[in-house]
Order: sequence, then C-alpha cells, then structure tokens
Amino acid sequence: MYFEDRLDNGIKVVMEKIPIAKSVSIGVFVNAGIIKEDKQINGISHFIEHMLFKGTKNRSAIEIAQAIDSIGGQINAYTSTEYTCYYIKVLDKHLPLAIELLSDMITNSLFDEEEINKEKGVVKEEIKMYLDSPEDVTYDLLSEMMFEGTPLSLPILGSYDTVDNLNRETILEFYNKNYLANDMVISIAGNFDYNGTFKLLNDSFRSVPAKNKVEDLSINPNFKQKVDGCYKDIEQLNFCIGMKGIKRDSDDIYPLLIMNNIFGGSMSSRLFQRIREERGLVYSIYSHIASFKDTGIFTIYAGLGREQLIEVVQLIRKNIEDMKKNLITKDELERSKEQLKGNYILGLEGTFSRMLDLGKSKLLLNRIVTLDEVLEKIDRVEMDDIERVVHKVFNKDKYNIAYVGNVNNKEKINNQLKEILLN
Repeated sequence: MYFEDRLDNGIKVVMEKIPIAKSVSIGVFVNAGIIKEDKQINGISHFIEHMLFKGTKNRSAIEIAQAIDSIGGQINAYTSTEYTCYYIKVLDKHLPLAIELLSDMITNSLFDEEEINKEKGVVKEEIKMYLDSPEDVTYDLLSEMMFEGTPLSLPILGSYDTVDNLNRETILEFYNKNYLANDMVISIAGNFDYNGTFKLLNDSFRSVPAKNKVEDLSINPNFKQKVDGCYKDIEQLNFCIGMKGIKRDSDDIYPLLIMNNIFGGSMSSRLFQRIREERGLVYSIYSHIASFKDTGIFTIYAGLGREQLIEVVQLIRKNIEDMKKNLITKDELERSKEQLKGNYILGLEGTFSRMLDLGKSKLLLNRIVTLDEVLEKIDRVEMDDIERVVHKVFNKDKYNIAYVGNVNNKEKINNQLKEILLN
C-alpha cells in the first residue's frame, strides 16, 4: 500500500507499507547533483554528501557511524547526475532512530573547516581510485564529448583542482541554495506505522527551510559526430559509442529498453552472443541506456585487445545495420518483454530497492510509477514502437566515439573509426 503526503514545510513523502517485512529502509533524496554545478564548483554536490557524515551539532562523525552500527543497520549515501541520496536500512523497531539521525545530518551538519580540509584528501583518493578504472575514464570522456558545454559533461567527483578550490563559504552557499524542502523527497519502504511515522517526520524535518523553487534550466545538448581517445598504459582497450537516446518521461523508454535487451543489454543479446561467445573477440561487451529530464543517451561499450578493435567495430556496425534493416523477431519481442518484467519485479523484492524506486520516481517524475503501470507499458510495446526507436537512436550523424588505452597512433585509429562508423 502506497502513501503520498507532504510535511508542513513542503517536503514530499512517499511510503510503501510491507507488513511481512522485518526491516525498513528510509532515504532522503535531494535535488542536487552535477546538473546544478558549473566548472568552478564541479564536485561540490558529492563533497557535501561526504561532509554530512563528518559531524553535527549533536553527534561527532564516530557517533553517527556508531548509532547505526550498534543496531546492525546500514547507513550510506551516493551522488548521481541529478540528485543526492542519504539512506539507512534498519530493523523496523529502529525506524525512529533512523529518522532522527538523517534529520540531524541534513539539518545540523557543522561543515567544520578542519574536517573540510581533511575530507579533501579523502575525495582526492576517491578520484585516484576512479581514474584507475579505465572503463570509468572512457565514460567520462564520452560524457565530455556528448554533453559539451552543459553540466552533464562534468564528472560527479570533480577534479583535483575543483576539490582543492572548495571552501566553507562556497560549500554553505551551495548547501543553503539546494537543500530546501521544495527540493527534497523522503521515501520509506518496509514495516512501519504510517501515522506515527509521518508525525515523527514532521517533527524531525521541520527546520528544513521552504523557499520558492527556481525552475531548473533545460539541458539540450547539440549532438554531433565526434571521435576522441585518451592514452593510458593498460593492457586492454576500452571503447564506447554514444548516441542520442530518449528523455526520462517519454513512453519510448519502454520500446528502447526492450530493444536494448535484444541488442546488447543481456548475456543472451546479439552483441554478447555474436562477438564474445561466437567469435571470442572481447571479454566485456554490452549496451545500456541513461535517461535524464531533457535528454538521454544510448551507449555501446566493449573491453578488448587493441588488435581486435577494427574487427569488433565492424561487427558492431554490422549488428546496428541488421537491427535497422530487419528489426527483431516476434519471438525476440515476447522474450524480451518477459525478461524485462522479470528483472524489474525481482529487483524490487527488498525494502531498500522499493525505497529507492519510490524516491527516485517521486523526485524525478513527481509521481509514483506503479508496478502495474510499468508492466502494462511493457506489454503494450509493438513492433512499430521498436522500429521508431531503432531509427531514432541509430543515427550515425549523432554518434560519439571514445576510447582509452595504450594507443600511440591516435590519428590513424580516429580515421579508421570514422570510416567504419561515421561515413
């Protein structure tokens, strides 16, 4: 059973009661991510996420950790492109503590100058770890190319320089501007009493200020053909093709998800079977979707040896052409629908996954997308829908190509990739 309401200060609340559960998960979703940043303060959303764990007026950093560890719960947070989420999962009897602790972190964090300086070192180590992952570096390069001139081109963690340049004044300015009741959603899933929980939320989060919401700027990148590579002394080459995808609230998301399953989104997909299993040319190859408020991307990734690059790219092109010319079979359509429905249902079995699904839906779409609605929209997809999204996505005029690896002949590779994919 779903509940939707607003606290007295305007914070949106979504809850799902699951009486048979022994646990409860709560998340506070804040409309603050790189979408709100510029180059000068890139990484500030993620840095604030770290700082909310570093001490409040009522608790030290160790006391925040001990409060949840001592009851066997889980506490964490993450920053994404469009929002930041702080969450706790506990046994149902400990929900009041989880609510009080999250509200303390959100409303009473100190942003101590000494802790800020220490945390800069922590975040820079996290950046180093990220840079040691060539797959992540490839995706960052692709985002820089595809979303050039927009906040979506920026890395979530920021850079060494932008993190170094953050100061308490800048951090508090961003926090006070974005951590507002109008820009928050609280999501709860599990076994709880609705009336008592809602009253506790009202009491705990009442000090979050409510201000007039400023409408977010639209972000509509100018997608055009680009190719770029980055040298990294590693054994494997990491390769991506990015294409203009579908924005988040479009019904074309569902046929795109079905097509993606068949094309490269699963172990039984065409790319995986034809290039890895039948040819043995790659270890990893897949396609996936990312959707945002105003735009989206469809990406193909391959991890392969340098000597296999041209053959693999030719095979990817061949599979794209086959999809555009012949689409999919009726059998593939039905199997993909069942696969998508099964994955979705199985992915929502825990209180944590339910909490995340509800919170993101309310924050990003301003409504709860129910399980029945998702299943119905998947079932309604027909072959005409598949044809429409195939020709919308596989448009070579908007292809972007990024690669990272031990390559010294970048100009030659760029020309070969252009010849195969862009001409």
